[in-house]
Amino acid sequence: MAKKDPFSSLRIKEFKWFLFMRLGIVLAWSMQFVLIEWEVYRLTKDPWSLGLIGLMEVIPAISLALFAGHIVDQSEKKGMLIKCFSGLALISIAFCLLVNTDVVAQLNKNMILYAIYGLVFFGGIIRAFIIPAVFSLLGLIVPNQEKPNAAAWSSSTWQIAAVFGPALAGFMIGWIGIFASMCMVVICVFIGIIGLIQIDKKPILNPKRGEPVMQSLKEGLHFVFQNKKILNAISLDMFAVLFGGAIALLPVFATDILKVGSEGFGVLRAAPAIGGLITMLVATYIPLNRGAGRKLLIAVFFFGLSIVVFGLSTHFWVSVVALFLSGVFDGISVVIRQTILQLYTPDTMRGRVSSVNSIFVGSSNELGAFESGLTSRLMGTVNAVVFGGIMTLVVVVIMGGFSPEFRDLDIDKELES
Repeated sequence: MAKKDPFSSLRIKEFKWFLFMRLGIVLAWSMQFVLIEWEVYRLTKDPWSLGLIGLMEVIPAISLALFAGHIVDQSEKKGMLIKCFSGLALISIAFCLLVNTDVVAQLNKNMILYAIYGLVFFGGIIRAFIIPAVFSLLGLIVPNQEKPNAAAWSSSTWQIAAVFGPALAGFMIGWIGIFASMCMVVICVFIGIIGLIQIDKKPILNPKRGEPVMQSLKEGLHFVFQNKKILNAISLDMFAVLFGGAIALLPVFATDILKVGSEGFGVLRAAPAIGGLITMLVATYIPLNRGAGRKLLIAVFFFGLSIVVFGLSTHFWVSVVALFLSGVFDGISVVIRQTILQLYTPDTMRGRVSSVNSIFVGSSNELGAFESGLTSRLMGTVNAVVFGGIMTLVVVVIMGGFSPEFRDLDIDKELES
């Protein structure tokens, strides 16, 4: 068997600009979310308010996801993304104004909170369109044989941004203040726009342009629910993120439990992303396709176990290691799931399938934040995190026991046959 080239997809010029674009946008997104979390908790000292951040984003993201997928499949992807990124830039500029000391002095706490939640809500609307458009654009840039390698690099780029974004946000709060940190978010959005401009417009491959919306949405849902590989992969990840969403409560752990301040918060926030990044970079050299189903189940199981350890820890570095390991196992999950989605989704349905995936997985981050905030209020912060980790373990056991076909999935064997 010929040795696989770990850099094969990087030899595609437009794919490199795609990664540059994704780096800028995800960096902005991850920094902004952390800065918002910190500012909201500073204003309220209430974990419930952190859960509301996730709820405000997930409501429009879920409500519009299927419609957005239909629009993406009917539209030119680059033009749509330019509009979406421009909207993100405007929202980021508005956040800069909301944390400016002169503006804050003229508004009361509730007005600031309502404005923040409103902007997060509008960001959720834009996000509903960005996720399927980015997924579809990647499928049009990279040929089929390069998609497993491209999925690993694309996921790694996402993780690089997720590493540096939270860490930079946490440190910059102390170094340059919240306002200057928000300004950095705006710069990152424009970096993403510059990368996108370098990519040529792509043809619209959907042969059913002008198809009625409801018929299009029904076709997309039917495809996902009939394709057990895709359905099981995104369902497993959804429950893992939903119940294992300890990240939303990190401001509480950093401030009240571990007492490590904004710098420690940045380290905690970056730890899982560093673990995920290392895993994804390794995956470009050591593909995870062989025995993919079993590897995915094992990875999500140990992800849940890591969350339980984090919830029980009262020592900063034990908590950091637990979050790092959760990132390692989550990284395995992300690479395998993205490979399954790219390989088993036809070009004509990428927008709709990605939108269903965003409902299952992408929005589960915010639902997980809401679930964490709610359970934290009901049973306490530590108990909420431990409960979420245990529920993740239960889901893996159920999925592995009741879906032997998915458990035995081997992507390499299917590609070779």
